[in-house]
Amino acid sequence: MEFILNGDPAEFTEYIRAHHGNFLQTLEWAKVKSDWENIFFLIKDEGVVKGAGSILIRRIPVVGKNFMYCPRGPVLDYHDKEVLHFFVRKMNEISKKYNAIMIKIDPDVEIKEREVIDTLFDLGFRQKPLTLNFEGIQPRFVSRLDITRDLEEVMNNFHHKTRYNIRLAERKGVTVRVGERSDLKRFHDIMEDTGLRDKFVVRSLAYFQKMYDALVPPGYMRLYLAEYEGRVLSGAISLAFGSKCWYLYGASSNENRNLMPNFLLQWEMIEWAKSIGCTVYDFRGISGNLDPSNPLYGLFRFKKGFNGVYTEFIGEFDLVFDSLMYKLWDVGIPLMKKVRSKLILAKKKLRK
Repeated sequence: MEFILNGDPAEFTEYIRAHHGNFLQTLEWAKVKSDWENIFFLIKDEGVVKGAGSILIRRIPVVGKNFMYCPRGPVLDYHDKEVLHFFVRKMNEISKKYNAIMIKIDPDVEIKEREVIDTLFDLGFRQKPLTLNFEGIQPRFVSRLDITRDLEEVMNNFHHKTRYNIRLAERKGVTVRVGERSDLKRFHDIMEDTGLRDKFVVRSLAYFQKMYDALVPPGYMRLYLAEYEGRVLSGAISLAFGSKCWYLYGASSNENRNLMPNFLLQWEMIEWAKSIGCTVYDFRGISGNLDPSNPLYGLFRFKKGFNGVYTEFIGEFDLVFDSLMYKLWDVGIPLMKKVRSKLILAKKKLRK
């Protein structure tokens, strides 16, 4: 078996596209994460590609070590133990070059694949504890909509209230358009309002501009805006790659929420996904705690109205190269993130 590091980008992209790879595995996404170092690899067996992955590498402050992360990857057959074993061996070798504590993977593999979990354990991976909300890097739980059927049938399968809200927005004069780069400022302003309202930290405008510059030219990303009487009421970012389309970011103004612009936005993005040949529309994160008292229940209820399939992934698995440093990382980093998030939200509230 052959391990090719930083080989032909076109061959890499074609493989992950053909094998249902996630947009997070694209080299264009690595450009969005330009503050990380990026390497990518191909695994070949007698000239045939058997696996591929894009790995992000970041220096950990103070300790002088690196963290490696293969988001929603690597892309390979997780039932092929020979390929997986080869991948692990190569990661152990590469870890020495990059002075890495560990490599984290969170593959696009559903929880029902118990055999895959057992194989990863056998290969030395450690599974991160189950978290029900959005504590992980990527959402553990998502809602996925099958859009292989014709659009009329897809619409008819929605909850009746969801269909009503889509048509209500149209009747009331809400319109949806694909935004341009110059619209990112207005979208970001609404994201700030949404973050304050729902208590989450918002990415910077520069980050969304970087996304736009990296992902719009190859046709992966679209910015959608819902408007009423010349005012932007809500916006969303949708990403499509291969057979899947993802609803990545959404923002809604505090004004005219009764016009239901978010429902029409989703329908327009589903139509786009269908038109470019996608078979799955992924609403991304929902909570694993479906108690109505959960603050995230409203998000679940909104997405549930489109009647997607409630999907749980196997979660995060870490291959550890330095056990002592990993223990320090495992305790310290989540605490630092929590403190940082609270400080950022507090500053934004003061600015308001």
